[in-house]
Amino acid sequence: MTVIALGASLAACAVGPDYHTPAAPPGKQYTATPLPAQTVATQGLAGNAGQAQHFVAAQDIPGQWWTLFHCAPLDALIRQALDNSPTLAAAQAALRQSQENLNAEVGSALFPAFDAKLGASRQKTSGLTIGQPGRNSIFNLYNASVSVSYSLDLFGGARRQLEALGAQVDYQRYQWQAAYLALTANLVTASIKEASLRAQIEATERIAADQRHQLDLLNQQFELGGVNQAAVLAQRTTLAQTLAALPPLRQALDVTRHQIAVLAGRPPSDGALPEFRLSDFSLPKDLPVSLPSALVRQRPDILAADATLHAASAKVGVATAEMYPQLNITGSYGTDALTPAGAFRAGNAIWSLGAGLLQPLFHGGQLLSQKRAAEAAYDQAAAQYRQTVLQAFQNVADTLRALDNDAHALNAQADAERAARASLDLSQQQYRLGAVSYLSLLDSQRQYQQTVVNLVQAQAARYADTAALFQAVGGGWWHDQSKQTQQADAAKASMEKNR
Repeated sequence: MTVIALGASLAACAVGPDYHTPAAPPGKQYTATPLPAQTVATQGLAGNAGQAQHFVAAQDIPGQWWTLFHCAPLDALIRQALDNSPTLAAAQAALRQSQENLNAEVGSALFPAFDAKLGASRQKTSGLTIGQPGRNSIFNLYNASVSVSYSLDLFGGARRQLEALGAQVDYQRYQWQAAYLALTANLVTASIKEASLRAQIEATERIAADQRHQLDLLNQQFELGGVNQAAVLAQRTTLAQTLAALPPLRQALDVTRHQIAVLAGRPPSDGALPEFRLSDFSLPKDLPVSLPSALVRQRPDILAADATLHAASAKVGVATAEMYPQLNITGSYGTDALTPAGAFRAGNAIWSLGAGLLQPLFHGGQLLSQKRAAEAAYDQAAAQYRQTVLQAFQNVADTLRALDNDAHALNAQADAERAARASLDLSQQQYRLGAVSYLSLLDSQRQYQQTVVNLVQAQAARYADTAALFQAVGGGWWHDQSKQTQQADAAKASMEKNR
């Protein structure tokens, strides 16, 4: 923001449009129908996984929002990732590069250029050049001089260029913030996914153990003539189908572990990563719902699009200034002498002073086309900004609705799991008494297996969509801005030390 303010002050007397951030879209809500004050609660789940979550309008977001899940291993992992992530390091380097590009342009655009020159040459001249054949001479010539040049920025072209570069610095800063937010959100989401996969694997293994025990009982009954072979084969098929679900789950778990390692800046072979389970996470009770007018000042992607639009506006001024006169002032002072010592004598002084005015007259329409191209680029950036804002609002709206629907889905899945468990228990009792066929028992087993996995997935969805909401509303990066700047400075110092 400081760079943008500097650019605006520099452009006070410059041609071209003065930039103003577009106004936020009207309205105070993201969805067509109002959100409920809180989500539904689900009873009977471990921890606070089934608690109601409250939608709190205009609530601020902590910079380290992931700590609201109260998972110490996750917090430690994210801190390590922020120090080791190559993606974050690349974003920091891009920010430093844009800042140095701005610094270089400030020096050349706002200040005169001074150069010192020392020269020595040995020359042979011919008398023919002065009409005296045969009077050739060989001599040494030494000179020392200081020159100065300065381009007067009469119509603000250079200042508009500085404004564009300043906006580019802001763009890279928001890209860095976006990388920071994406890294933390991806780590939280991947950790929750790992916990969900572990829970699904454990549930499937428990179900397989029950089915294996049931198969053993059927084998005993078959040997005693109590059941036919078809019942044994059906149970064996059910067990095989349950076991067949384990390899894909384990593969997904391995892939997720590899993803977490890379996000943390480690190789996939690193075995020191923590293992996550759903019981490690606490579901945040309060959900921040930023006002739409605040969202456009919080999300890094919107702010980056705003910086791009600012740069495009400044480049219209640059192209406009090219059509106006340009005034250059040059001067030099020095000495010429035939000996090294004479180069520093006042009597051998030489000097020059000049000024040049350049007014473009005819370039075949080039300058006008360049101005129109810059205006078209501004229109393009403005459309892209509006699209970014709309997509951001959609992202928040989708996440808010997902959280409400997740709570209803979890409630329904918990009811389904309890009903399926009761149905399975009843079917097992009735089967032992001979009241139902084995097919009825088999159907109850299949229903219960699916409800257990669905319940785990429904719990994980609430955690994952909660993290998605924190990311959608900006992640509170503005609270950690000073800390991130310190990290960037430390990384820069480390790189310079190792050169």
